[in-house]
Amino acid sequence: MTQDSYLIGLIGSGIGNSFSPRLHEREADLHGLRYLYRLIDLDRIGADPGRVGQLVGAARGMGFRGLNITHPCKQLVIECLDELTPQAEAVGAVNTVVFEGEGRSARAVGHNTDVTGFAASFDQELAHAPRERVVQLGAGGAGVATAHALLAHGIGHLAVVDPLTDRAVALAASLNRRFGTGRATASGPDGLPALTDRADGLVHATPTGTPAHPGLPLPADLLDPGLWVVDVVYQPLETELLRIARARGCVAFNGVGMVVFQAADAFQLFTGREPDRARMLAHVAELARSE
Repeated sequence: MTQDSYLIGLIGSGIGNSFSPRLHEREADLHGLRYLYRLIDLDRIGADPGRVGQLVGAARGMGFRGLNITHPCKQLVIECLDELTPQAEAVGAVNTVVFEGEGRSARAVGHNTDVTGFAASFDQELAHAPRERVVQLGAGGAGVATAHALLAHGIGHLAVVDPLTDRAVALAASLNRRFGTGRATASGPDGLPALTDRADGLVHATPTGTPAHPGLPLPADLLDPGLWVVDVVYQPLETELLRIARARGCVAFNGVGMVVFQAADAFQLFTGREPDRARMLAHVAELARSE
């Protein structure tokens, strides 16, 4: 059963420029809903990411209907939840929490709409791209979601690269358990030259390239023109990675599709209403032009 009024939040670090409040609230307006979307920025309130459980508890007590969760809390939040959907459990990361019930007795259920959001965006942009061997940069909260989506959508082999090698190894192991032995391998950044030389595509799933973390996540000379490149970052719309990749002849796209489709899936979980995804994509394009 749906209701008429919703209080929603986003917990994360450096989220002051997020499109999420405007994206969710405008779609809600067009459904005739009262919908307040609030940012809970760890940097602004001086909170350590380890306090995410306290913030979730406070939101539950204040009558929030749900929360979106972003960097660096997508894995940390799991221990404070009452239940995970099978997909969130398999991925080991949560980006959407729905409170089922009323007040402090409500159950906090963790979902992962990053997986479905990335898959929908990938299908839209790269449906016919070669996908035998793909390199992914990043094994954190966003990376686990994109990795599961990639292997579920026909990537033959995924090489997971992360400066924290143990994290890359853990992600590759979980992917092999779910999708079959040998579907994923792990590497540190030193292995990138050999990996990109054999790859069809590159997926970037770290915060590098955002205003808070400027820069390029790999040496520019590894961006071979034969690669397709996906950057999950969507602010700015053209990161340094995308600019250089396109200049070198790569087919490349940003994280706008992922953020819109994951937001649409979260909106549906929060409200029970079917959002207009094409309308939400157009809205993000409008927001981006106005920035």
